[in-house]
Amino acid sequence: MKTIKSLLIISLLALMTSAFAQNVIEGTVYEEVDGKRQPLPGVNVYWKIANVGTVTDEQGHYSLEIHPTYKCLVFSFVGYLNDTVHHMAKPQHYDHVMSTPVTLSEVEIAARQKAQYVSALDPRHIEHITSEALRRCACCSLAESFETNASVDVAYADAVTGAKQIELLGLSGLYTQMMTENMPNFRGLASAFGLGYVPGTWMHGISVSKGTSSVRNGYESISGQINVEFKEPDEEHSEKVFVNLFTNTMLMSELNFNTRVKVGKNDGLMLLGHVGFNPMKMDGNGDSFLDDPVTKQYSAFLRYNHPNTGHFGCKLGVKALKEERLSGQMDFDPKRRLEEGYDLYGIGINTERYEAFAKTGFIFDRPETSLGIQQQLTYHKMNSYFGLKDYNANQLSYYANLLFDSYIVTTNHKFSVGASFSYDRFNEKFIDSTMNRVERVGGAFAEYVFSDDHHWTVIGGFRADYNSYYQRMLYTPRLHVRFRTDNELALRLSAGKGYRSPNVLAENSTILASSRQIVFVNAPKMEEAWNFGINLSKHFDVGEKEIQLLVDAYRTDFLNQIVIDRDADAHQILIYNLDGKSYSNCAQIQVDYELFRDFDISLAFRYTDVKMTINDTLREKPFVNRYKGLVTLSYAPGTWQFDLITQFNGDSRIPDMSGNATAVKDGQVLERSPFYVIMNAQVTKKLGKHWEIYAGGENLTNFKQQRPIVAAYDPFSNDFDASMVWGPLSGIRGYLGVRFQVK
Repeated sequence: MKTIKSLLIISLLALMTSAFAQNVIEGTVYEEVDGKRQPLPGVNVYWKIANVGTVTDEQGHYSLEIHPTYKCLVFSFVGYLNDTVHHMAKPQHYDHVMSTPVTLSEVEIAARQKAQYVSALDPRHIEHITSEALRRCACCSLAESFETNASVDVAYADAVTGAKQIELLGLSGLYTQMMTENMPNFRGLASAFGLGYVPGTWMHGISVSKGTSSVRNGYESISGQINVEFKEPDEEHSEKVFVNLFTNTMLMSELNFNTRVKVGKNDGLMLLGHVGFNPMKMDGNGDSFLDDPVTKQYSAFLRYNHPNTGHFGCKLGVKALKEERLSGQMDFDPKRRLEEGYDLYGIGINTERYEAFAKTGFIFDRPETSLGIQQQLTYHKMNSYFGLKDYNANQLSYYANLLFDSYIVTTNHKFSVGASFSYDRFNEKFIDSTMNRVERVGGAFAEYVFSDDHHWTVIGGFRADYNSYYQRMLYTPRLHVRFRTDNELALRLSAGKGYRSPNVLAENSTILASSRQIVFVNAPKMEEAWNFGINLSKHFDVGEKEIQLLVDAYRTDFLNQIVIDRDADAHQILIYNLDGKSYSNCAQIQVDYELFRDFDISLAFRYTDVKMTINDTLREKPFVNRYKGLVTLSYAPGTWQFDLITQFNGDSRIPDMSGNATAVKDGQVLERSPFYVIMNAQVTKKLGKHWEIYAGGENLTNFKQQRPIVAAYDPFSNDFDASMVWGPLSGIRGYLGVRFQVK
């Protein structure tokens, strides 16, 4: 009897699914060539009001679900004017022939790209930072690419090395999974300085995903995910030739370029290059230490693309980077560092990094069905010293990810399954201690996506991995739900778990910039946390203008976390596993509006509450601003563009320094950092089709942390500490740049 009932239920569901699948409009799109009709692939077909659509396949075929409120069907393709067809909402077959081809003769058509946007169609809350936003600030590297973004903070990690770290949802960037073209990157040794390894002009765009992300990319995302998309060797994603020259009032200078060539009929080859120097020694606050390290950096990226012209496509690439970083006291001579009696303090960090990746994809005849393989090999070597302390390390990493995508019955029920493997080998030597380890992680995942093409989208995923170093299974469930109304209101909910393997010294090497003794109270365990989020987005039409409202709130609860304790003892840094509570609450509201023609304004405010158990007491996590405000203004009349960015930074707790006699004597003991404002501005002028010149200023309020280094005049004493940084280290800086591009 149970079997008969089950068969009846299955049959009923199949009939319902079949009936649902028939409520579609489908057909073929053609173009006329020499009087003959030919199927036209790659045509955008979408409902005008809902902006919900698809793309025609290789045979020019399309299929879209019909909804009673959808009346106008739009056919859009490069080289043709958009065709809009009034359609009565009932199932039918409709073939369309593109009409009115566009003929251009020495005419350049340009539209102003949005600097940032959140797609109402994506079930996950992803903020897209476009190339337009990257052009609105100096943006010399990935570290400086978030000035216009309210969700991500970037700050100096210490007062001497120049290392910068990001913060998302009030948590260190270590809990944000860093990706390059959807592959994990900048882990381990690259954590401290990796943001400076990506030149700003190499990037096509950046995606910031808050909260837990897809299980397809592993288990490491806890507070969010940042994915960098590089320029590619095609007309859509890059220039044929691009050159950028940049210098500032500190004589920091850069040359960036990229060029692409066609290989054969469809393939492309591209070379991206970067040379950067910061030669000037400056001591603006008179503490005898360099305000910024003297640096030299060279990097190159060669990539090859074979597009999906048939059933196979691939992307290959190799990168190489070399960087020399020297800091410390103004007169420090690295050649004399080990001389007996030499009493000047210096820091030297030399890095070599090599990457190779391959992404291959196989497209099946069945729609929405493909098989992909991602592979990446990385070698990172760092030789460094902090005063008399040597820290030398190297890391070899391999990552592979196999993904199969298809659907069940209809494309409203999609799924992904796959398996991944990662290998990390660390060799570290700190003073006289050697720390070597090998970590292998193998796992599998499954993800199901339901969409009714209108109101609901649900993504449910689960993965299981085994970590050889910690000898434990890791189970990662994640869920995303999006509900969208007819009046452009989208509600998103997310929940999921994340893990992270800590590499304490490699990821926190900047804590070596002090005389504090580093003490491991117990052996570090894997970090583990749950993340929950809710997000609302709403689009309003005011006349011909559009307002975008974004409101979100997230909570992260740690089950285990590595605590870097600076409070227990002013002369020690205690490192231990969490024993108690640790959480982050973060809420943000943002409004984007085109106030009048060519004038965009963005207003944002964020409140953050982050607490963790430190020294047996639940207290506010240090160096986390309680709130942040952001105002960005952009005006682009004709060939000019004017941009102004203002950041309002709230106070933060400072670790207890009352046990440091020098800090007490010199008045450097603070309970909280003050509120401060940072302003950046830039003016850009287009000179014809190919040239562009830009000039700007950073930190126009000239606010900087006074005396950021404790006992700077006696750096080999027990009180020396350069890690207590809570604000900007440099004052006003101007810059000038020129861009040349051939599309």
